[in-house]
Amino acid sequence: MPDDLFQRYQAAHRAYQAHARACTSCTDQARCTQGTRLWESFVRLQDAYLQRKRPR
Repeated sequence: MPDDLFQRYQAAHRAYQAHARACTSCTDQARCTQGTRLWESFVRLQDAYLQRKRPR
């Protein structure tokens, strides 16, 4: 069974990528309000996943 946190962080990344492809305001250096929200969600979930994977 796939790791739920991994699945959620991958879904957040796909959501951000889909938004970035369609949004004319988002760039690598600046993001619109929705793009910022999606990016921050991805980063937060990825950080949580990677933190959990680190050996203690």
